[in-house]
Amino acid sequence: MSNPKTIKSALISVFHKDGLEPIVRKLNELNVTIYSTGGTENFIKDLGISVIPVDEVTSYPSILGGRVKTLHPKVFGGILNRQDNQSDAAELAEFNIPQIDLVIVDLYPFEKTVASGAPEQDIVEKIDIGGISLIRAAAKNFKDTFIVSSMDQYDRFLSILSENHGETTIATRKQFASKAFNISSHYDTAIFNYFNEDEIVYKASEQNSKVLRYGENPHQKGYFFGDLEAMFDKLHGKELSYNNLLDVDAAVNLINEFRGEAPTFAILKHNNACGFAQRETISQAYTDALAGDPVSAFGGVLIANTEIDVETAEKIHTLFCEVVIAPSFSEDALAILKGKKNRIILIQKDIELPTTTVRTCLNGSLVQDKDSITDKLSDLKYATENKPTQSELDDLLFASKLCKNTKSNTIILVKNKQLLAGGTGQTSRVDALNQAIEKANSFKFDLNGCVMASDAFFPFPDCVEIADNAGIKSVIQPGGSIKDQLSIDYCNENNISMVMTGIRHFKH
Repeated sequence: MSNPKTIKSALISVFHKDGLEPIVRKLNELNVTIYSTGGTENFIKDLGISVIPVDEVTSYPSILGGRVKTLHPKVFGGILNRQDNQSDAAELAEFNIPQIDLVIVDLYPFEKTVASGAPEQDIVEKIDIGGISLIRAAAKNFKDTFIVSSMDQYDRFLSILSENHGETTIATRKQFASKAFNISSHYDTAIFNYFNEDEIVYKASEQNSKVLRYGENPHQKGYFFGDLEAMFDKLHGKELSYNNLLDVDAAVNLINEFRGEAPTFAILKHNNACGFAQRETISQAYTDALAGDPVSAFGGVLIANTEIDVETAEKIHTLFCEVVIAPSFSEDALAILKGKKNRIILIQKDIELPTTTVRTCLNGSLVQDKDSITDKLSDLKYATENKPTQSELDDLLFASKLCKNTKSNTIILVKNKQLLAGGTGQTSRVDALNQAIEKANSFKFDLNGCVMASDAFFPFPDCVEIADNAGIKSVIQPGGSIKDQLSIDYCNENNISMVMTGIRHFKH
């Protein structure tokens, strides 16, 4: 049953007036009685359209500097009454309460005020009381009342008014009520998160959403909740997929470790770097990153920490890759990269990223601080008699950043700021090391003089022994095992340098 209702009266009280005029004019054309307050009332009067001030209905003025305007039984009775209830109808008549069929209201811009860095007093004043109450009341009574709760809904509502001559169905009213409760719950979540300092409560609300082609696999539905346009300027290519987004996230987190450093290039596949290098030019960085694993690079995600020029673009263009990301592209480079119609090209913007990570777990969620610690020279404890050279120290810290951003268990092998190989996502550290050595050897890398990074401590000396036999002569690891000394003793006996950071970097 459509339960049609014709709009005969409306209460309009909005903060944002943009786009409101066509609606007001259409309501006036349909002979709808309009009630309003404050600035909205003046806006409607300036259009030359008749409007009844709310204080004429309530016989009570706006008080407390505008804090209390619509909070009155004559307003909420008009919104919340059940039109098919004889008792409600009798009370409206007894107390001279006007029927209100439509409510158009929006909320003070609380989140924008917080983001602006305004003082707390200004932020508190942007906590809407009357607006949120009107939204909830009208949405609750969707059987009889229509709620328009955001300027984003103006175009759709105007079409409904125009096409149906002011008549609405219960299905449409319920749909707009759902949107209203979405807005009110998001608003309250933002306010709670601003005030909350002590309660261990997880509340999140994201209004921006995107339907993806599918999830991790074609039989799974997939969605992204967030503002990708704030993160990237998309210059070319198809839509990002669920798996693309996971790889892009891993790529951004990794390259951010090298922000402001010499030209650095990364190639990622399944959230892990398969190629990585830092050089004097971005072109050479790409060449040496690709050399790390030209097989896995096929279909990968590419990212640079500096502008991609023509020389680099020409090299990239010969590789099939899903996504290319950089802070900028030269005009000629962009023209080349656009030569593949599906290749996604993104300019990474400099924005602040979340400081927590969230994932579903069992019948709940796991929330943690992001691993924001990057190992620095000042953090290192020199555990062995033999100390690393300056060149080795540079490589050790380079490898540590890579290790932090690779799936555990992991071992990373680096030489001259180039990723030679990584063992990723293994169930034992020995397996991770053997995988890295085997992979490096398969691409004909000379491991003599390279360094090794581990995301967690060595419980036994087996890893340093395997590394020694492969030609690796310097190691960085967190330390912390009750058997650290076994690995230290082996290193001392075999002229291997080892530094410890004191910080584990598991990544699951």
